[in-house]
Amino acid sequence: MTEARRSAAITQGIARTPNRAMLRAVGFTDQDFSRPIVAVASAHSTLTPCNAGLDRLANRAAEAVRAAGAVPQLFGTITVSDGISMGTEGMKYSLVSREVIADSIETVCQAQQVDGLLAVGGCDKNMPGALIAMARMNIPAVFVYGGTIKPGRLNGRDLTVVSAFEAVGEYSAGRIGQAELLDVERHACPGAGACGGMFTANTMSAVIEAMGLGLPGSATVAAEDPEAAEGAARAAAVLVSAIEQGRRPRDLLTRHAFENAIAVVMALGGSTNAVLHLLAVAHAARVPLALDDFNAVRARVPVLCDLKPSGRYVTTDLHRAGGVPQVMKVLLAHGVLHGSAMTITGQTVAETLRDVPTEPLRGQDVIRRWTSPVHASGHLAVLRGNLAPEGAVAKITGVKATRFSGPARVFDSEEECLAAIIGGRVRPGDVVVIRYEGPRGGPGMREMLSPTSAIVGAGLGDSVALITDGRFSGGTHGLVVGHVAPEAAVGGVIGLVVEGDTISIDSDRHELDLKVSDAELAHRRRAWVAPEPRYTSGVLHKYRKLVASASLGAVTDL
Repeated sequence: MTEARRSAAITQGIARTPNRAMLRAVGFTDQDFSRPIVAVASAHSTLTPCNAGLDRLANRAAEAVRAAGAVPQLFGTITVSDGISMGTEGMKYSLVSREVIADSIETVCQAQQVDGLLAVGGCDKNMPGALIAMARMNIPAVFVYGGTIKPGRLNGRDLTVVSAFEAVGEYSAGRIGQAELLDVERHACPGAGACGGMFTANTMSAVIEAMGLGLPGSATVAAEDPEAAEGAARAAAVLVSAIEQGRRPRDLLTRHAFENAIAVVMALGGSTNAVLHLLAVAHAARVPLALDDFNAVRARVPVLCDLKPSGRYVTTDLHRAGGVPQVMKVLLAHGVLHGSAMTITGQTVAETLRDVPTEPLRGQDVIRRWTSPVHASGHLAVLRGNLAPEGAVAKITGVKATRFSGPARVFDSEEECLAAIIGGRVRPGDVVVIRYEGPRGGPGMREMLSPTSAIVGAGLGDSVALITDGRFSGGTHGLVVGHVAPEAAVGGVIGLVVEGDTISIDSDRHELDLKVSDAELAHRRRAWVAPEPRYTSGVLHKYRKLVASASLGAVTDL
């Protein structure tokens, strides 16, 4: 070392004396100052079963970080419960929380200048929020999933939280009594963990595993099983190794990794929210990704897994059948997965899957063979047309028809629509339109699980379609089209639809059209007046001013 560099090092060391003094107060020793510092960001909360118990995983990870030769520093980040806020004004804060989580993790890690990040999360927005922060900062990082809830049981059938939503529709339609409705409520959610079907949380945990930022097999573990804490410890050791070897998130978050994630979502029959979140993560990672890329993957990847909400099985069943590694190995064997993509362990996807069987285990039908899929092509289709020139996302699993045409039933809020469904005013053949619920219009782009579940519960799942500029829960099924863009609040055509207009949905041809002439639409546009903002201060006001179109991932940092 030259005299000048030695002098600079001494000066820097002296300058950092106050910093070290404060760190000593939280337990740092002389030796710790020469070790990597790992932030352990925990979304632990007793607000929701999804996040209950995450402190156990965070503490176990912190112990493993120290055992691996690094220094853990724990901090908390927020969560909100989508399931508990669903159908209320509070749901407007759900998508907003993704940005708050990302911003809070970035803020703490950058302010404290940590060397690595281990994020622990369990609910829907924890995962994309953490991924966005990881991609922005590009410091070595790993995600630890809190795990899925075990299914509830009632009269010999598995229940999930969606069972409770659909039971409301069944009760309103007179198909079940109050006693059975209460029984479903009491049994649907038996303990800790994220909602148990292939809903948004489990979809995003699978995405993280597929992209190499979560350990193999971690996406489907049950929250209450010892395996969850053991996985947290393994992830901590892998992260310390990644810090030493300089493996960073953007080394993993390549175009191939995003295509792998989309392929896994299609094979699993995952949530429409994966489209929104993957676009946002790609933006943070500076990887080109567009809505039409989802159609390209859809064309070559079948739905291989028979999972709720439209299928029979829950995520713990998928775990027993081999989990995400087994699904990925089938995709790899048939040439629709990029085996050269890297993972946080330092191995490629192909190396990680080397010992996984090429064919699914016999004696189970959770994961189907390539030659006998649940659906021949992916279940998420991006639609375009005069009603959605920027695009919309259709979910078509569990429906008898992929084409639908009917008269519009128009509602300017979720509450108006739900009241009409429960009141028996939505009929077979209708196309329900829920608008002014987009990222800006809501604001916050609420999930429409309550209306879609009420439709299914009322026995109308195959005879009524629903479109919205809002979004859907991963628990939604039926013929539904969300993320319609441009949204109504910014002058999108969905805001010009009139009661009784004919709307045509064709997921095979990727079309969503309003059967109204251009001249008539121009006339309506001249008469259209933008609604007054629903919020003029606070978080939702700030969000409304910043948020981009759903077709761009509803990001807030364009």
